[in-house]
Amino acid sequence: MAEIKVPELAESITEGTIAQWLKQPGESVEKGEFIVELETDKVNVEVISEEAGVIQELLAGEGDTVQVGEVIAIVAAGSGAPAATPAPAVVEKAEAAPVVSTNQQPTQVVEEVEEVNSSDRTIASPAARKMAREKGIDLASVSPVDPMGRVRVQDVDAHGTTPKAQSTPAPAPTNAPVPHKEDGRITREKMTRRRQTIAKRLLEVRQSTAMLTTFNEIDMTNVMQLRSRKKDQFFEQNDVRLGFMSFFTKAVVAALKKYPYVNSEIDGDEILLKNYFDIGIAVSTDGGLVVPNIVDADRKNFAEIEATIGELAKKARDNKLTIADMTGGSFTITNGGVFGSLLSTPILNGTQVGILGMHTIQKRPVAIGDNVEIRPMMYVALSYDHRVIDGKDSVGFLKMVKELLENPEDLLLGS
Repeated sequence: MAEIKVPELAESITEGTIAQWLKQPGESVEKGEFIVELETDKVNVEVISEEAGVIQELLAGEGDTVQVGEVIAIVAAGSGAPAATPAPAVVEKAEAAPVVSTNQQPTQVVEEVEEVNSSDRTIASPAARKMAREKGIDLASVSPVDPMGRVRVQDVDAHGTTPKAQSTPAPAPTNAPVPHKEDGRITREKMTRRRQTIAKRLLEVRQSTAMLTTFNEIDMTNVMQLRSRKKDQFFEQNDVRLGFMSFFTKAVVAALKKYPYVNSEIDGDEILLKNYFDIGIAVSTDGGLVVPNIVDADRKNFAEIEATIGELAKKARDNKLTIADMTGGSFTITNGGVFGSLLSTPILNGTQVGILGMHTIQKRPVAIGDNVEIRPMMYVALSYDHRVIDGKDSVGFLKMVKELLENPEDLLLGS
């Protein structure tokens, strides 16, 4: 018999959430085979079994929070056949139609072999069944919000905390918040661990920094023309497409070298000036925004930057980013323009003191000398921590990024 424990993940990660069980009780498992997917603050991790045998028991359900080192499953020695043949009534229940869930993540229902009652016939997640047992609640008495009738943790929790009706309820204060009616018009969805972490950290940044944003606009004419002239040759030579992000990354690195305090962070009463240039690129995924890093961006040429961005974006979409991909960044670039954003104020990423926001390219009339011309223009925003960076450095940094992008040949020559 072997215990499956939550492995050591990273120095800053002490817990995770059971995202999906890949094996169920009674199923065989080989040594080194994945049996569960854990969702952490930063990435998802698949845990393997160190022994071959049969899954005897799952000690945590999908949606449960588990600590590093905690035992979450028991593997017993065996050939893989179920330890006991279930009673006919249970077998008939186990062969019921598959459950359709409104959750984005796939859900598997873990049933217990016990006396069949109304709770057994109720469709519920493992975490909901566990909570119901702990609270002594009959699942059949719980009203699910899910239109398909599946009972979730939120339903059990709401049922367990609902006070008994009073014969003559006291009138509520006129200024009291009106609770949402669970009448099917609202779908209550628990935030994923990653979304909870994103929300917590964004709020912490707003509360713990003196964040300010300065703006400028870039005439993208020369970048677009240069890219149009070079893109075919660039692709033939490097087998990667020439995009705008490599130009912005190169411009940012050059500006960071001139304005080093934008590439720093605060540690107590000290400022840590970073002598490396690991540029974070914000990537939107179904699970939320992630920021993998282009390590040593100052040492990479245009093709290497574009290739790295492509690899990181693919890993993000496939949920394959590692802890190393996500840590150690010194400055971040986020591109809301891919979604059509014209202007925004990006929020700082963690302990970094600067983030550059790109936006959509829009043709606008601009004054060129004494004439008015239609040019492809992009608004850019630099959010920064005013505790470290003064207006002179922030404006100078953004102005330098603008000048380099409006004269992209300088970037090519400098790389």
